[in-house]
Amino acid sequence: MDCMQQAADDISGVHHGCRLKFVNFEAHENHISHETQGLSDKHLVVRRGKPFKLTLLFHSRSWNPRTENLVLEVCLGGLSERIPVLFSKERCKPKGWSATLYPGNTHPQSVIVHICSPVLCSVALYDLLLHIEAIRHRRSYVVGTFVLLYNPWLKDDPVHMPLDVHLEEYLRSDYGLIYMGTHLNVSKRPWSFGQYEPGVLEACLKLLQVSPQHLSDKHTDYMLRADPVYLSRVLCAMVNCNDDLGILEGKWNGSYQAGIKPTDWSGSADILHRWVSSNCSPVRYGQCWVFAAVLCTGERNFHVWVECWMRRPDLGAGFDGWQVVDPTPQERSAGLFRCGPSPVAAVQLRCFGAPHDTSFIYASVDADVIRLIVRDGRVVGRTVDTEWVGQLICTKSLGSDRPENLTQTYKGKKRGQPAGSGRSPVGGRCLERNVPLIVKPRSLHGETSPSLEVSLEIDGVPSLGESIRMSVTITNQSSSRRILMEHVDAQLKEYNSSPQESFWKTHKEVHMQPCEVLTLHHIIPHCDYESVLAGEDIVNVAVVIKDMRTKERVLAAQEFSISSPWITIEIEGGDSIQIKKQHTAQVSFSNLFISSLPGAVLTVEGSGLLQGKQEARLVLLQPGEKIEKTVSIMASSPGTKLLMATFSHSNSPHVVCRSFHRVSVTPASC
Repeated sequence: MDCMQQAADDISGVHHGCRLKFVNFEAHENHISHETQGLSDKHLVVRRGKPFKLTLLFHSRSWNPRTENLVLEVCLGGLSERIPVLFSKERCKPKGWSATLYPGNTHPQSVIVHICSPVLCSVALYDLLLHIEAIRHRRSYVVGTFVLLYNPWLKDDPVHMPLDVHLEEYLRSDYGLIYMGTHLNVSKRPWSFGQYEPGVLEACLKLLQVSPQHLSDKHTDYMLRADPVYLSRVLCAMVNCNDDLGILEGKWNGSYQAGIKPTDWSGSADILHRWVSSNCSPVRYGQCWVFAAVLCTGERNFHVWVECWMRRPDLGAGFDGWQVVDPTPQERSAGLFRCGPSPVAAVQLRCFGAPHDTSFIYASVDADVIRLIVRDGRVVGRTVDTEWVGQLICTKSLGSDRPENLTQTYKGKKRGQPAGSGRSPVGGRCLERNVPLIVKPRSLHGETSPSLEVSLEIDGVPSLGESIRMSVTITNQSSSRRILMEHVDAQLKEYNSSPQESFWKTHKEVHMQPCEVLTLHHIIPHCDYESVLAGEDIVNVAVVIKDMRTKERVLAAQEFSISSPWITIEIEGGDSIQIKKQHTAQVSFSNLFISSLPGAVLTVEGSGLLQGKQEARLVLLQPGEKIEKTVSIMASSPGTKLLMATFSHSNSPHVVCRSFHRVSVTPASC
């Protein structure tokens, strides 16, 4: 039986009086009323504090309210509560479960019961029983199950979100964007949260059931699930597998052949399905944006974390609103690899004692960067940069694919000035911190004012397949001639700032006149980086100028991301399609490079549009040639969906480029 209609299992063994035939969970109407349509095709899904209804149908002998009482019983593990079914004129139990019959909702052989949970009820899968009780007999039935969720639409729920535009973006939408790169070239990567995919809700419920908190003390865990602070900490720890049967195993370097490269994931559903089908074995592999994006379904260089919305009665109204939750396993919090929830307001106001892990979050967005030059094991230069970290913190804008700058909600005014007391917390679920491209001349020789200045600039926004052009400007502020040595090198940097070996370097001797300003130009041709870099990769370029006589050294550094070519995605008939109706999409990539690309692969996928991934392959893609893939799409649920495509070839170790296309799915016309 599905959740629309459930046969009643008689567990009493008594055959007197009224007998229940079946129960209709009225799933379609309840799911619309509770904003849960599409979340499950196996269970009724409702939100706490809001009534839902079900219809009880009896056998030929109808229910007699004068001689028989109806009593519902909700069960959660070893916990249970009896709920007398009362007529609307009778007084219900205050702040507890209630079951009500309204005038006109009773018929000779059926009744419609409205059930309402307390507003602070636990999130879980509940069992529902029905007892028909008379003076001399009692019949009991297993009615079925239902899932109870938090209720952001309800004012009294701590997770209440008052604005519909927030509800649309953060609850109804099933896709998000992860921003990465640098402020000169912010790139975006789509992610499908997949909450409407079959089995995803059930996977999230299973995650709670195998948590250490539940396995060690089911009773306490069930009771505490009413608190979003508690639940967010449980889920945060369970996304990584470091302490438990969590979902993802992290890996930040080396080979990924034993699993999936973190950059190859594009949605949560595939990860959750793999975790469930492997009997809760960790899925390989994740990095910060994967951990954060999966948590949304249920620096270093750049880092991705999550914000969740809730009131904080434990801290006071000033700390209500957005809370940081970071599932990437970095440090332990109360013994487990998790972080948060920490109020964003507490980070901004530097309230380091506010739970949970506020001081750690503050250090992540406002740390100092210390740069050293080491020669033969000895530090020959040192600078401290207090501005480098956390200059751009952004998220997806409401109803738009543009990034929204949240930096001031975390950092307030500059260091050394009092933080502002007011804030308007706006933003989103997946947050990402980019390293800025602010270049300042730095002397690395003692504390005296430098007599040399150097700056480094990248010409334009480097694109994959083109040469990278840069210029180094040196200013001799002394009245003496100087013989200098210029060292420039470039290296790929991992998202967590771990550098790889330099893929390009150069050095030359430079002679300068007193007070001269000299600009040196450098070019990194495509052939020097094509086997190393791909689209969205971050490159660090550094220049060190050394005075050969005084040994004075000056450093300038620049980080930039490589923009990638675009994949064309077109939907036949336009970007608005009807649910359950087949449509055709044309996906293509043109080789605009000057060289041939061997082993070309064009991959297309789309949660809620396509089953699995579809590919087109060419042994060799010539310059100017196009690789194409035609796919048939059919939407399984309404809303905005993403059709995503990637292109790769055997000469590159990475995906060369990614594109996505939004598709608006409308309900079927009458």
